Amino acid sequence: MPLILPKTLPAYAELGRENVFVMHKRRAETQQIRPLRILALNLMPTKIATETQLARLLANSPLQVQLTLLHTASHEATHVPGGHMEAFYKTFDEVCGQRFDGMIITGAPVEQLPFEAVDYWPELCRILEFSKTNVFSTLHVCWGAQAALYHHFGIEKELLPQKMFGVFQHRVLRPANPLVRGFDEVFWAPHSRHTGVRRDQVDACGALRVLAESEEAGIYLMSTESGRQIFVTGHPEYEKFTLDAEYRRDAAKGLPIGPPKNYYPQDDPAREPLYRWRAHAFLLYTNWLNYYVYQNTPYDLRRLQGLEED
Repeated sequence: MPLILPKTLPAYAELGRENVFVMHKRRAETQQIRPLRILALNLMPTKIATETQLARLLANSPLQVQLTLLHTASHEATHVPGGHMEAFYKTFDEVCGQRFDGMIITGAPVEQLPFEAVDYWPELCRILEFSKTNVFSTLHVCWGAQAALYHHFGIEKELLPQKMFGVFQHRVLRPANPLVRGFDEVFWAPHSRHTGVRRDQVDACGALRVLAESEEAGIYLMSTESGRQIFVTGHPEYEKFTLDAEYRRDAAKGLPIGPPKNYYPQDDPAREPLYRWRAHAFLLYTNWLNYYVYQNTPYDLRRLQGLEED
């Protein structure tokens, strides 16, 4: 089944060129299917690149998915044309009365700031509260995961001695969990962050289950018991050359950055990087959509209000 996107969204044409099945809204409305309603809060400055990455993963599913893009009204996007935001994005005030089967909250390049110092933090807190009652399952990514862990459970982040930058091996800890169904025992995933979550606080939190971790990169995948809140500390949605672009950008600025680990063959930036996490990324999003959204969300989304975390 396809992902439903506006025909004029850049991701629509890009995914079509990749032979990914996307469908515009008018055609979808002729089918007698209720699509899964997924809300994506895109906090990344590279809005178009990130929305395309998410759309690619959501489209790799037998389920019909309708994607709604959300941005914060309290922070002005500066890396994307204003016309793009006006045409394709909604504000929280425009969706706060609606209900969604699933939600994705992306990362953001603000991890070295205290949470309360982020200009859109009060608005994000409202959105996080909204997700508890108006969304069946929420997938939080990188800084989005750190922010949600802090807001919901009081788990603090900590500054790392150096940036966690590269592609790292991870081991599945709970193979019976549906979210990691089909995963290899050891899999690769990319990270790009200056902070991590406090492991002692995660262990002390009775609401969280650690599903996968890395010896070098730490906890990677966490979930509440019911799967209504899922946390990913890395960036499985990254494309093949995303880390390459970040490395060359920071190097050009003279920032203290080394090549991403385990990314270029022989760690040589002159060589084409290895895309070794793509299968894992597709499987993670497919499992989330199937087992924690489609299989459990009520057909009538009005029943969502008042649902509590198990």
